[in-house]
Amino acid sequence: MKTPFNKPYQTGKELDNIQDAINRGKISGNGHYTQKCQSFFEERYKFPKCLLTNSCTDALEMAALLCDIQPGDEVIIPSFTFVSTSNAFVLRGAKIVFVDSKPDHPNLDETLLEALITPKTKAIVVVHYGGVACEMDQIMDIAAPHNLYVIEDAAQAIDSFYKGKALGSIGHLGCMSFHETKNIQCGEGGMLMINDPSMIKRAEILWEKGTDRAAFYRGEVDKYGWKDVGSSFLPSEITAAFLWAQLENLDKIQARRKAIWEDYASAFTSDVAEPGVLNTYYIELIKNLKFKIENGLSVRAPERRESKGSRTNGFEPLDSPLSGTQPAKISNAASTSSQDILILNSKILHFKLSANAHLFYLLFPNLSSRTAYAAALKEQGILAVFHYQSLHKSDYSKEHFPDQYLRELPNSDRYSDCLLRLPLFYELPELSNGVGSDL
Repeated sequence: MKTPFNKPYQTGKELDNIQDAINRGKISGNGHYTQKCQSFFEERYKFPKCLLTNSCTDALEMAALLCDIQPGDEVIIPSFTFVSTSNAFVLRGAKIVFVDSKPDHPNLDETLLEALITPKTKAIVVVHYGGVACEMDQIMDIAAPHNLYVIEDAAQAIDSFYKGKALGSIGHLGCMSFHETKNIQCGEGGMLMINDPSMIKRAEILWEKGTDRAAFYRGEVDKYGWKDVGSSFLPSEITAAFLWAQLENLDKIQARRKAIWEDYASAFTSDVAEPGVLNTYYIELIKNLKFKIENGLSVRAPERRESKGSRTNGFEPLDSPLSGTQPAKISNAASTSSQDILILNSKILHFKLSANAHLFYLLFPNLSSRTAYAAALKEQGILAVFHYQSLHKSDYSKEHFPDQYLRELPNSDRYSDCLLRLPLFYELPELSNGVGSDL
């Protein structure tokens, strides 16, 4: 695959940091690099307390423990999310109550929350899809009168904000991911952000296998012992050292990702757009293949031609769908839906919620057109992928939450069937130059 969906970026400092961690003589965790990473987030984003974890899944499981989720408690989560969002609370015996997505974005629809709250409801878990913030003011206002915990699944949301506040800092707890598909990565990794001061002491104990060893390391107690339930949630110094190399380059990485995002957005929302960092042939290819798929036209790729001095970087551009082509008529509903999503995201990125260019997606009229477009891209060596399958329609829900399985959540199902993510990673501009090279 010439253009994979993702390619984990390395800054060049990772191995140096790992060697330094080894030389320091402590690689088991909660050492020099763990503390550097945690301090980075606490200082830059004003999180009251951060604890690195082995994954965002670990952070969510810690959140469930801190909220004292018990068998029979109900936890509201979006259906359109990764299974870890649900599993963390199912492990504690919770019943999951699913909420649908918004009509114009995969985030949960906050207007539906109130009707789902019962005397058994214990928490609401919000997922900031693609680093785009949920409507946190309304969600916190809904939760407060019912004394509900709000946990932010900010797995995709590093360096994203809501009204000037870092995502993950608004609810009682926040959870972040450093999986290799994320903007900042260390292969596998995560972090718990504790915003409720009353939870900090217990969080450290859960993090350190149910002991007060963290307090012992700080010299606050003369010995440590078993205080609570817990697990080995903290990562090794090897992982933290790798992560620190990424965090030192956060601004550089983010600037490149936003430039890539802008090229995509311009391609699909403008009649004529000169890409800033991506290859012009690549942009024209993905744009026109989508147009042709949705209009039932031939999807044969254009011939690649050398052209000195051409702004297409040596490729002959595809015919513009707006210059001389008379397409079959597209459904107004389908066309408007796709464009509205893109335009909304563009506004979010720049003006409203300061999103982080984690992903760029297209929304298709139906499953068949999405499948055809992904296949056409794959034939050209470009891997685009769908995302979550509605959890309320899963086999697990059918067996364990049959009432949820029978519910109709049309927006979640629509995103499951119609949403497709395009490649977005640091080295995409360089790899996009090879697209079409053997045509």
